[in-house]
Amino acid sequence: IVEWLWLLLSATLVLTAEIINSAIENVVDLATDLKPNKLAKKAKDMGAAAVLIIAIFATLVAAMIFLPRIYFWILTF
Repeated sequence: IVEWLWLLLSATLVLTAEIINSAIENVVDLATDLKPNKLAKKAKDMGAAAVLIIAIFATLVAAMIFLPRIYFWILTF
């Protein structure tokens, strides 16, 4: 059951980070009137980086849970 909780936490973190990143992007677009701005680009890039880091975390959690099971499943054939 702990493994399912880790998977649920990982998926929830990715979705939450994506929603927050979308909100940041929309606020930045609203504040800059869609005009190019270095600080706006940095804010958007940092939001995207946060999503990437959490997605990598989720991938590692899934790999740690599923790879041993897949390996064992392959060995049983």
